[in-house]
Amino acid sequence: MKRLLITAIAAIAIIGQTARAQDSFQTPKAGTIKLDVRLSGIVPDESGAILTAAGASTGLNVEVNDSVVPTIGIEYFINPNVSLELIAGSGIHKVKAVGGTTNVEVSELWHVPPTLTAKYHFASDQRVSPYVGAGFTYIWFASQEGKNGFNVDLKDDFGYTLQIGADIATKGPWSVNLDLKHIAFETDANINFGALKSKVTLDPWVASVGIGYKF
Repeated sequence: MKRLLITAIAAIAIIGQTARAQDSFQTPKAGTIKLDVRLSGIVPDESGAILTAAGASTGLNVEVNDSVVPTIGIEYFINPNVSLELIAGSGIHKVKAVGGTTNVEVSELWHVPPTLTAKYHFASDQRVSPYVGAGFTYIWFASQEGKNGFNVDLKDDFGYTLQIGADIATKGPWSVNLDLKHIAFETDANINFGALKSKVTLDPWVASVGIGYKF
């Protein structure tokens, strides 16, 4: 998260300079394609009690750590105000079982969460153009490595995504992008081949800063 903060501060400095600049900037029109390369912090807002196969409480809960990863977004403008964006990236997280005096890592997982959102840009002809968006995310757990003698299997599934952000035009086709997404996602976890189980709510926040280019 420190790297994301440093990058965000640098982006704010760039914005402050470009806001005073008189350079012309390119605005989107129907058919414009924009590529955003971002640094994203993934912060799960997780919850999930670990139960026995019979449904009894173990007193343990699931804990998932944060992650900072590169992501890309490819956006197609249907008209100057409405666009579709496909976001791609991947993340690695450590999963722990915690409760009382127990704090043990049970898995390290790698997930791929392609996201498609429809966005509305409020001021696409201005240097600073805020937007909102909504769509879907499919979270695919591409790799799940058990730790400390545990085997953990998480189910792939769809989640709902809400998005807010802003594009800040700099010069020509270039821009700075600030973006925040919240993904509502719940999955089933089978631990040690069904001996333990959990209904895990991940609900991650994804905060991003990046550079965009319009084609």
